[in-house]
Amino acid sequence: MRGWLTVSRFGPLLIVLLGLGIIWYLAALWLNIPAQYGIYQRADVTEWSTPQLIGDAWSQQKPKLPAPHQIIAEMWQETTGYALNDKKSLIFHGWITLSATLYGFVSGTLLGIGLAIAIVLNRATNRSLMPWIIASQAVPILAIAPMIVVIGYNVMAGALDLPTDAARLVSKAVISAYLAFFPVTVGMVKGLRSPEIIQLDLMRTYNASAAQTFWKLRWPSAMPFLFTSMKVAIAAAVIGTVVGELPTGATGGIGARLLSGSQFGQTLQIWAALFAASALSALLVIIVGVAERLVFARMGVKP
Repeated sequence: MRGWLTVSRFGPLLIVLLGLGIIWYLAALWLNIPAQYGIYQRADVTEWSTPQLIGDAWSQQKPKLPAPHQIIAEMWQETTGYALNDKKSLIFHGWITLSATLYGFVSGTLLGIGLAIAIVLNRATNRSLMPWIIASQAVPILAIAPMIVVIGYNVMAGALDLPTDAARLVSKAVISAYLAFFPVTVGMVKGLRSPEIIQLDLMRTYNASAAQTFWKLRWPSAMPFLFTSMKVAIAAAVIGTVVGELPTGATGGIGARLLSGSQFGQTLQIWAALFAASALSALLVIIVGVAERLVFARMGVKP
């Protein structure tokens, strides 16, 4: 019975993944078969069967769209086939991206919480800051990332005399924090304002101070909003780090792996890096979810 419940719980997800897999394989055939005809012509292959054509289209070295099994095999090779400090290892590049992501996520989260508190507790701050916070997200990240990263790198490596790796790390973390602070700010503003008027009136009846009202009512009420926004922020932080790695000319990071694969036409390398970034985002979201359950259990919230 328990096994049946487990299957039924993940059944819809498996059905969706199966459908996406079938569509992916069909799309790979549609895009790769014309190139496979050209390969046969150059190799003077005049006789081939349909199963051979399909198998060859799904196993090209530089396909237009790799089949899922090719991407998995490439990720396995780049993960287990090299030493951890080898520049061909996805773990090496993933660690570099993860480091900048965590710095940016923590910085963006703290900034977002601070801004939310200021907005909720001060009416003038609400009127002056909130429109600018919203307007900041109207600027395309791809437009400002090169400027922020390059200028930040030159300032930190030149004026502040930071080591090259540290300057690159901080400059990428700035982009990551830029994307992470917004959902946290908006979520925490909503959460800190979530207590009802009757609850605030009750705190006044108890003669609670502003600090007591904040820590005993507003802050606990904001926790569900905080963790929900943090899940969005950690995924956005990964995107910010990858984007920040593109214009720096760095040799490490998932973004650098994407760039080098694009320059040399290594389709499998590009898709493996994309899947690695997605896996990293999913793992970080799961970790935030685990932290959420632990905090809620500590607060006595029933699942």
